[in-house]
Amino acid sequence: MFGLRRLLLLAVGLASFVDAKSWTGNTVLVVVEPRRQDDFSIFFEGLKDQGYQLTFRAPMDEKPAVIEYDEPSFAHVIILASETKNFAKDITPQSLINLANLGTNLLLGLSTKQTPLASLAPDSLVPIKPTKRDATNILSKDLAPVWFSGIPQALGNNPLLVPILHAPAESFASEIDGGSADALLEASQKGGEGLWAGSRMSVVTGFQTTDGSRVTWLGGVDILSDELALKTISKGVKSGNIQFGRDIAAWTFQESNVLRIEKVEHHRVNDTEPLEQYTTNDQLAYNIYISKFNPVKDIWEPYSGLKDLQLEFTMLDPHIRIALPPVSGVPGKYSVSFRAPDRHGVFKFVVDYKRTGWTYLHSSTTVPVVPPRHDGYPRFLSAAWPYYAGAISTSVGFFLFSAIWLAGEVRESSKRPGKAGKSD
Repeated sequence: MFGLRRLLLLAVGLASFVDAKSWTGNTVLVVVEPRRQDDFSIFFEGLKDQGYQLTFRAPMDEKPAVIEYDEPSFAHVIILASETKNFAKDITPQSLINLANLGTNLLLGLSTKQTPLASLAPDSLVPIKPTKRDATNILSKDLAPVWFSGIPQALGNNPLLVPILHAPAESFASEIDGGSADALLEASQKGGEGLWAGSRMSVVTGFQTTDGSRVTWLGGVDILSDELALKTISKGVKSGNIQFGRDIAAWTFQESNVLRIEKVEHHRVNDTEPLEQYTTNDQLAYNIYISKFNPVKDIWEPYSGLKDLQLEFTMLDPHIRIALPPVSGVPGKYSVSFRAPDRHGVFKFVVDYKRTGWTYLHSSTTVPVVPPRHDGYPRFLSAAWPYYAGAISTSVGFFLFSAIWLAGEVRESSKRPGKAGKSD
């Protein structure tokens, strides 16, 4: 039972929520210890108010299964059993990888102890307790500071990782047990091996597969707990944990920052229909239409907000890389025109858009580029005038020479004396 104060805070927290849905589905499996289920009641009630259908299961329960007949049973899976070392046979690192590959979104809580799920996360380090938030395109712009307790993850070079909540710049962590001052000093003197600080660490980290499914690791499940949700930052200032939980759920469950390509078009400039093949030096036009998912209306809407979209016209390597700007007055349409290179072969129109926090966009359209037909070349080339002039002057010279030579022969024969006739 909530006390009066907790009910008031819960009402205030939920008042800012709007009815939203995930485009991949609204069924959610929550794996949590029954004794801890009430510890996250604010977070769970918020999801229910959003329209999600929550099914709860203990870590060792075998039903409901996460996968049946090689198909996911739920659109999303939340695992908050961070201290559990034993799970049912259908919850293993490999099965969760399969789930992500099948399109299921995962929200996973980590523990300070070694558990089976720890192998799925980025490198985990010793505990720290940051209280500040990091601004990303995933979190609300007006998000208050967030209480956190748990472990950070060391950010590597994987381009698919999405750091959602960085550790504070002044924080540090190491692989050294205990983290004594002498041990940390020794590690720093050795070039910092096994020692991380500030922006190189993330306490909440996302991961987006190339197929679009999303995984989020929480360095500590308490960030979603009622205790930290109701904990104040200072007198009269509430923490941002309630809104933070809503933000990461919206991103993980593919409510926010979800894009898709509706269609692509290509044709010659001043034409409207695509050709099976193009000719070198043709002026080509390329159009792509992009939509963004609106979780409130549960529809896809044309989106023209991408300012750094690019098109590549490639054959093994890009021959042309050009900006693909939005078309003014036509929502969702991006268009560019360019001249095909003076080289024949099999080319591709490629759009490969990968930005942190956004759905990855990829489109590849293959088109042949051929030389002009024998009758497709211009009859006269301005660059060939020296050759034309040489051929004409040679012909004229040959004609004059022949005329003069023949005229000379005629005059010579006319000057010769005729033969004398016989006299009677």
